[in-house]
Amino acid sequence: MNDRRESDNFEQKINMRRKLEQREHEFLSPYAAFSDSSLGRDIYEEPCDIRPIYQRDRDRILHSKSFRRLKHKTQVFLAPEGDHYRTRLTHTLEVSQNARTIARALRLNEDLTEAIALGHDLGHTPFGHAGERALNQVCPEGFEHHIQSIRVVELLENHGKGLNLTEEVRDGILNHQTKGCPATLEGKIVRLSDKIAYINHDIDDAIRGHIITEEEIPKEYTDVLGHSPTERLNTIIHDIIIHSEDTDDITMSSEVHQAMFEMRRYMFRSVYTNPVAKGEEQKAESMLTHLFEFYTRNLELLPEEYLYRMESKGETATRAVCDYIAGMTDRFAVAKFRELSIPRSWSIY
Repeated sequence: MNDRRESDNFEQKINMRRKLEQREHEFLSPYAAFSDSSLGRDIYEEPCDIRPIYQRDRDRILHSKSFRRLKHKTQVFLAPEGDHYRTRLTHTLEVSQNARTIARALRLNEDLTEAIALGHDLGHTPFGHAGERALNQVCPEGFEHHIQSIRVVELLENHGKGLNLTEEVRDGILNHQTKGCPATLEGKIVRLSDKIAYINHDIDDAIRGHIITEEEIPKEYTDVLGHSPTERLNTIIHDIIIHSEDTDDITMSSEVHQAMFEMRRYMFRSVYTNPVAKGEEQKAESMLTHLFEFYTRNLELLPEEYLYRMESKGETATRAVCDYIAGMTDRFAVAKFRELSIPRSWSIY
């Protein structure tokens, strides 16, 4: 009797996942990526008895160590004075929120969208794009954070086993950069939402940091998009939804698209290359360069998991060092630099 009851309970749980998958077919757009049509994982796993496959991917990313480290990685401003500046983690959460809003309105797969959004920056370096530039210059194999994000989920997380995510989630993570071309509409939503998030929140942070003022932003952009972060988000998200509904693409009106990308160019001119906002970046780049050179000369000081991949998986020494440094948080990188570069008796000064 107990065996039958346990069997019935297990069957009900399986039916729970199947009911959710069936609900997708009843509610979602025909252009959505359906959970039961996924291309699957590189290594087969028995399906979860409750969660559809993309929800399971979302949960794996959310519980990963690399996701938690994002809270101590720079978005734009290095060690800003104040609690309200964005970090790489809060950027990721804003991308996820924007992307889920669009996906839900278009009746696309919200679980897949959220999984891609939460994973898109897992491979980012300490000190933001300054760290990315430094590693790209010193690593013979080169370094790009979207490719590193794939290394994280396929090779580096879970003690070298990776997260074994679905093909669709990995494709969205790999192709979230401007030049990328995601295979799913959900991936295309995240690709745009990344730009929407950082353009708007970087303006907000730059105004808070007295780098620019709202009035200094060219009116030809704000007259189209809006005169506050809230207005701009509202304009862009509504525009995407209106022009993408019941189509097999994620699009914007030419007017809003042009204004948004001209605003992005304005941010590169006025904030991302502004010496007031970015004056400390050369120090950060020098710090990571020093760490890279030190560890390539002293490989035995790398954590054991990186040495194992070199010995058993054929990873190059420079790739292993690059992986280690890329995974550091800002404060861990500073602590390691201080530990390796400054005599202990002097560190009190």
